[in-house]
Amino acid sequence: MTALQPIVYVVDDDPSIRPAMESLIRSVGLRVQSFASAPEFLRHPRADAPACLVLDVRMPGLSGLDLQRELTASGAEIPIIFLTGHGDVPMSVEAMKRGAMEFLTKPFRDQQLLDAIQQALDQNAAQRAGRAELAYLQTLYESLTPREHEVMKLVVLGMLNKQIASELGTSEITVKVHRGRVMEKMKASSLADLVRIAIRLGITAQ
Repeated sequence: MTALQPIVYVVDDDPSIRPAMESLIRSVGLRVQSFASAPEFLRHPRADAPACLVLDVRMPGLSGLDLQRELTASGAEIPIIFLTGHGDVPMSVEAMKRGAMEFLTKPFRDQQLLDAIQQALDQNAAQRAGRAELAYLQTLYESLTPREHEVMKLVVLGMLNKQIASELGTSEITVKVHRGRVMEKMKASSLADLVRIAIRLGITAQ
């Protein structure tokens, strides 16, 4: 198994539920780890892989909603699928407002849970890919010189080389050289590509 293979975490205090959930999730080829309580889950190191959390709402001590709050406060981005045998509207509304992916009432259909899990894993994989791309683009941006930073900001505003030269008090030829280096270092194939990168990085001209 590779580190990037998706994993499903199950947190439920019912000892009869956990093995059944593990068996169901493994039946579709997914990794799964189960925990009897929220503190047990919090103590366990999480894999560096796409993941989701199947979480019972009502548990002794730290409840499912309490765990959701803890994860949110710590900045953990893991999609949560809530399960409850006592579903009520206020509880589900609070869970959804806090970013829960799904709120399923027991008993639920196996396929209903599996569909929710797949959706949550797909979402988390996309989030991870987005963060990785952003980190890569930031590394490229940091490789630019201060002057190249200035040129890039003006280029993405749509300014021509002549205008940029006037703005920066340099020659048009020098701007053209800097612009070429910016495109090369940022791995941009076109102006539209460079603009997309700048938007992704939140770069604007002062």
